[in-house]
Amino acid sequence: MQKDLVSIDLLTNGDVADLLALAKDLKAVYRHGGRVDSLKGKVLGMVFAKPSLRTRVSFEVAAVQLGGHAMYITHGEVGLGKREAVSDAARVLSRMIDGIMIRTFAHSEVEELSLHATIPVINGLTDLYHPCQALADLMTIDEHFGTLEGIRVAYIGDGNNVAHSLINSARRTPISLAIATPPGYEPTREIVDAAHGEIGNRLVVGNDPAEAVKGANVVYADVWASMGQEAERQERLARFVGFQVNDALVDAASPGAVVMHCLPAHRGEEITDSIMDGTRAIVFQQAENRLHLQRALLHVLMGTR
Repeated sequence: MQKDLVSIDLLTNGDVADLLALAKDLKAVYRHGGRVDSLKGKVLGMVFAKPSLRTRVSFEVAAVQLGGHAMYITHGEVGLGKREAVSDAARVLSRMIDGIMIRTFAHSEVEELSLHATIPVINGLTDLYHPCQALADLMTIDEHFGTLEGIRVAYIGDGNNVAHSLINSARRTPISLAIATPPGYEPTREIVDAAHGEIGNRLVVGNDPAEAVKGANVVYADVWASMGQEAERQERLARFVGFQVNDALVDAASPGAVVMHCLPAHRGEEITDSIMDGTRAIVFQQAENRLHLQRALLHVLMGTR
């Protein structure tokens, strides 16, 4: 695997398969009281422009469980691109710590860090991609169904960073993906076109949730207004009417379909309480798997070099 995790499309099919297998193996090791100290004496710097419960806890716990240490760094302390050039910060951090995880707005910041850092750089989220989430999603789907072969995922909502990373996941695994968004909220055209060039009709993008969930094994929800889009919230609430993941929509999916959500959830908006708290949701297994996938990432990128 290459030095960094910037986006899933930059990985190979084998990289993704190996990461998922390792994440499941390490999950079993820790569930049975075992331990792997591959990060002993190493430090992960975590740069946060956007706060997050799951990203911070999963990376920090994963680093500690692997025998290392995680350092929380606010964006204000670094001032990437403002107080200090991204390239300069990359060079300084490369001389002091062993890996960087960054959760920020502009994807270009991750790309520039990756270019200039001599240590691994992990994209914890940008406005364009959320690769760690999508990899944990793949792990969860594989755990639940025992395979990724023949699995159809229906993503209902905004064509955002999660949607983009799910598209790239379909490029690196056998899953099929149907995306339904309101008109004007589709995923970025370049990302869709690149995927269509590789996987053809295994990716379908449309504007009808009922059509998207036909034959779906997984129905996936996400918030309608992401962090940084607060000013659009009221307009989005109006535009996304009819895109709620509720019992009626899930009933129209394949028998035995499960529901996923990357969290945090706005209950009563993009997803109902009856779905979130019902037997068809695997949302909290999905959230837990962020830890196990992150542990595998750190082991590969920081622990074996």
